[in-house]
Amino acid sequence: MPDEQTAASPPTRNYRTLIVTGAITVLITIAMTVLSATLGGFASQDTPVEQRALDLPTVIHLATVLPALLLGPVILWRRKGDRLHRRLGRVWVALMLATAIASAFIRAPGAGIAGTGFSFIHIFTVWTLVNAPLGIWLARRGHIAQHRGVMTGLYAGLVIAGAFTLIPGRLLGNLVFG
Repeated sequence: MPDEQTAASPPTRNYRTLIVTGAITVLITIAMTVLSATLGGFASQDTPVEQRALDLPTVIHLATVLPALLLGPVILWRRKGDRLHRRLGRVWVALMLATAIASAFIRAPGAGIAGTGFSFIHIFTVWTLVNAPLGIWLARRGHIAQHRGVMTGLYAGLVIAGAFTLIPGRLLGNLVFG
């Protein structure tokens, strides 16, 4: 009997978890965007590239994105559904969310899309903040094929966004290629 009761309660909890996670993600995103817009961001075009590279948001972004880039294939290629997969997946999602949140502070005021300071690569920030919690929710609901698709898409987006950051003229492109 306890198993039946436990099995009946997760869907309600999952909806609440999804709503709470989504609300927290939206609130953090709005707060960071307002702070970044108010304070001028950390990637101001007036700031020399050498100095921008040492800003806290950039350091946090790099410190979380590089392990996520390396951990992603491990999770995608190893056995699925076991305890280690779930633990590594949680770590990866936490890294991805931290990366996305930090990226909201890396912008160039007055430049970017319609002068917002955000470039097209910031679309991946929103994509990650929406889809990372969605992927977890799908797995908890038992929609494994959709979960796999969302998580694979997130990793592919990470690789593509990473490639775009290496374009000469962008911060990382300038740091790596001079």
